[in-house]
Amino acid sequence: MTDTTPALRELPDADAQAFAADVGPRTLLEAFRAYVARVRGGESGALPAVLGAALLVVIFANTSDVFLSKGNFANLLQQAAQISVLGMGMVFVLLIGEIDLSAGTAGGVCAAGMALALNQDGDLRLALGTGVFVVLMLIMAATVVLAALSRLWIPAVIIALGIVVAVAQLGSTQLLAMFLSVAVGTSIGTLIGFLVARIGIPSFIVTLALFLAWQGALLTFIGTGAAIPTRNYDLVNNIENGYMPVVFAWVVWALAMVAYLGTTARRAITRRRAGLSAEPLALVLVRAGALTAVTGLAVFVLNQDRSRTVFAKIQGVPWSVLLVAVVFVFWTLILARTQYGRFIYAVGGSRAAARRAGIDVARVRMSCFIICSGMAGLAGIIGASYLGGVPSDFGKNTDVLYAVGAAVIGGTSLFGGRGKIRDAIIGAIVIAMIPNGLNLIPNISSAYVFLVTGLVLLVAAGADALSRRRPAED
Repeated sequence: MTDTTPALRELPDADAQAFAADVGPRTLLEAFRAYVARVRGGESGALPAVLGAALLVVIFANTSDVFLSKGNFANLLQQAAQISVLGMGMVFVLLIGEIDLSAGTAGGVCAAGMALALNQDGDLRLALGTGVFVVLMLIMAATVVLAALSRLWIPAVIIALGIVVAVAQLGSTQLLAMFLSVAVGTSIGTLIGFLVARIGIPSFIVTLALFLAWQGALLTFIGTGAAIPTRNYDLVNNIENGYMPVVFAWVVWALAMVAYLGTTARRAITRRRAGLSAEPLALVLVRAGALTAVTGLAVFVLNQDRSRTVFAKIQGVPWSVLLVAVVFVFWTLILARTQYGRFIYAVGGSRAAARRAGIDVARVRMSCFIICSGMAGLAGIIGASYLGGVPSDFGKNTDVLYAVGAAVIGGTSLFGGRGKIRDAIIGAIVIAMIPNGLNLIPNISSAYVFLVTGLVLLVAAGADALSRRRPAED
């Protein structure tokens, strides 16, 4: 009998040949053609938001001489910081096809807890009253149990440490008070995730109810028309009102650019050598060059003196920009480079398929709500820094709408399964740009801010719906 093994080795089957050839575009031109094909197929990503931002820049630059000034550029980034952080948390919820309407007021509750702890030397029991304090601790303890039962160990530890900070009256330290804000947000997210993922109540109903409940909690904590000041606490205040030293900003920028180029180029080369799909090295270099040029120009402008008087100097990159950048990089790596991130996309794409693949769907859904509310706690800190305190109506107006809008305008789908963390950043800049630019135009009504923002969000949601319909029709 003739041995056919060598022949089989020399002539791999069609599937193997197809797999071996599936290494992605090899040149910059092929990558561009592939991108155009994706856009035509409905996967436009952040392109509409980028084009929209460019259009707004052109319009506002021609209607106001102040819009492109150094001072207004810094103001724009500071105004977008809170929306960016809240939007990044919202991306996780939207990726699994859910929504969180309570994120804005949840951030207010978290920030109020931080501010009360700071103003009362860490004694939340004195600030809230014994009854309210005991109820809060019991709720947080219950969410520790719920997180542990779902094997969500990191949230369980964060909430438990938050309880320790509150009970041991350690909140007089600014870092620990800020940690308490995130811990309260994590506890809120655990409660929401349990009600949605384990009990089965629709997220719209749960978060709408809690949106109202947290407003009542804020009024209980602060009082009608009152506010808790935070301006006297340097660490909190400097997040939005402080600036990085010029040399430090340049060093951080340089290290970030080198790290980005090194990791992306290494990944492309390694995957190509392994015969896997990878971006052309030329594309990686072009993207890194463009990112270096844009961010370098931003750092250069922000490091210039933008004071309007000769008696003071205002220069440097706001600390809030660095905070947003660090959070952005962290969550981008989680979504794009971890198994957990792939699970999120799988659950958002099809819960049934994810469940058949062995993914604990309820656990993943619950974790996304925890991330969203934890980020709301961080956004609350930024908002308190920007306002100089926590008013009783914190987060109840447009915060959550702007967060959802930022994610959707940036390219995240309302239907789940599609989106990136960068979408929240791009969308937040677009949303912040609208009131920033309109308020610089003389004699224009504030009503146009809501009209234009609503129109932009409607267009973004419509584009998302149409892009979803096109592949189905094909």
